[in-house]
Amino acid sequence: MAQVVDRESAVEAALVRALIGCREEVPRVAPGLLSRSEKAVALEAVVAERARLAAYEAELVLAMADESPDADDPPAGTRGSRGSWGAQSRPVGVSEFFPAELAVVLNCGRGTASNLTGRAFVWRAKLPGTFALLGSGALDEPRAKVLAEVVEHADPQVARRVEAQLLDQATELSVGKLRTRAQALLVAVDPGGVDERRAQAQKTADVRIYPSTREGMATVTVDLPADEAAAVHDALTRYAGMVKAGGDQRPVGQLRTRMFADLVLRPWDTTRPAVTAHLQVSASLGSLAGTSAEAGEVSGLAVTAAHVRELVRRLDGCGVRAPQGGSVTVAVTDDDGVLLGTATPAQLEALARRGCPDHTDSDCGCAVLGRPAAVDRYRPSAAQQRFVHTPDRTCRFPNCGQRVGWADADHVIPHACGGDTDCGNLCCLCRSHHRLKTFAPGWRFVMDAAGVLTVTTPSGVTRTTRPPGVRPPPEPPPELPDAEGQTRSPARSSGIRGLIRRSRVGRDRPPLPEPEGEPWPF
Repeated sequence: MAQVVDRESAVEAALVRALIGCREEVPRVAPGLLSRSEKAVALEAVVAERARLAAYEAELVLAMADESPDADDPPAGTRGSRGSWGAQSRPVGVSEFFPAELAVVLNCGRGTASNLTGRAFVWRAKLPGTFALLGSGALDEPRAKVLAEVVEHADPQVARRVEAQLLDQATELSVGKLRTRAQALLVAVDPGGVDERRAQAQKTADVRIYPSTREGMATVTVDLPADEAAAVHDALTRYAGMVKAGGDQRPVGQLRTRMFADLVLRPWDTTRPAVTAHLQVSASLGSLAGTSAEAGEVSGLAVTAAHVRELVRRLDGCGVRAPQGGSVTVAVTDDDGVLLGTATPAQLEALARRGCPDHTDSDCGCAVLGRPAAVDRYRPSAAQQRFVHTPDRTCRFPNCGQRVGWADADHVIPHACGGDTDCGNLCCLCRSHHRLKTFAPGWRFVMDAAGVLTVTTPSGVTRTTRPPGVRPPPEPPPELPDAEGQTRSPARSSGIRGLIRRSRVGRDRPPLPEPEGEPWPF
């Protein structure tokens, strides 16, 4: 009987796969074979098909969410439960970890996955007419999105009243006008609810920064009440106008941004405490020796006392100093960009003075700086934290960009299951994804010796992430012609002895000051 059931299940699965593969698609004809009017018709068909696919995508998301109940989430007030700092709105009854799984499946960020999930639930529960028109292709996705965004936090009855008054004319309005009309209707239908939701929104207001599409720029967004936002923009415009009237020829938009930065940073105000900063300096062994080794030539070499002395000398020559109230971390890599060790300038001074403890009178080539040793406890040491944070830079969960300053050095093999507190078993995970790995059932995390992290979801989708590294490996050196016209590669580094020999430049500098406290334990 079991074999019959298995066979029937296999047949059903095959039929489902066939049906998925047979969904109607817009015929793809080479554009050059179509007339102008036929191209227009084809574009309309593409828009309608995109709407149908958006509706089908929402149906799939809803089905997955329905199979991800919150029964296995840590209960409120227990170990691992989400604190008030991480409160976020999500569909009732759905696991808090579902957006993370959807993000891995779709290979997108958690915010995108959360928005998609929320929109799908709004269409199903509050805007059934909109959902139906989207599925038929009669209403395009941008307009359906606008309606969902406007009524997302409204009661279902209120949302349906807004939909009933607006849906017939939705395709005749631009996306912007549709949003304005929907917001006006929402205020008219539910003024008290709008006031309550505005007060709630102010409690979760924040300032965010995003990469800009323009090189070297970034975008800062601020959540403010509408009247305050309008007042801020008007004030910036007036300040910019005053500067322009004084003879500044820059565009008003550029002056507005300058006014914004100056009013926030107030560079003229010296009474406020300085903001601390952290500076990280990266140097390769090849650059310390003044050579350009072929990629891989010096991989895995030890950081010797000679290298440390040379690094200290070069830092002094460059005038590298910690910002007021901040700190400096030096990351030493090989010529492939692989991290060999990290230290602060004070620790480098101590190492340079002490040298190799076993060969005090010679440049032996023994390692004095390297990967921190494992510790026999759960919490990683400060040196391990620094060594792991330096190459990881952000949370290592697929498509998560949370900075390491807000991330934990997590045990890939859990400490409770015998995992060592060793740099080879640590990677950066933000608190949210750290909690997912620890408490969400069905997930699998594996990291190899090169730091490649493989994450598998409960639904079986696998993604890998690689540490971005301290710096990219250099390009191969160009080939040089010799006296006979033949090309040859530049002289390669002679290895660790050559690096030590070249690092003796500047060895006659004054003696280093005595370090404060005990020598750094390497």
